[in-house]
Amino acid sequence: MGRKDFCRWYNETSAVKRAYDLGLIGKKWVEKYCWNGGKGCVRKKRFDEEGYVSPDYVLPDGTISERVKKHLEQKS
Repeated sequence: MGRKDFCRWYNETSAVKRAYDLGLIGKKWVEKYCWNGGKGCVRKKRFDEEGYVSPDYVLPDGTISERVKKHLEQKS
């Protein structure tokens, strides 16, 4: 992949970044969405347009990661 165009939300507050850093989701998610300026990211679009904060287990395409959801349930 060429130069990364990081999404403005790709930082410590990002649930997707945290899930990736923990090895709960694959690199394809951050490459396709977070390192591509957030293009096509449902989470970013909903936040920007509606102020809606997606649950931490929702992936950039809007689907649910059962693995992340299970991890979060075990933590609480």
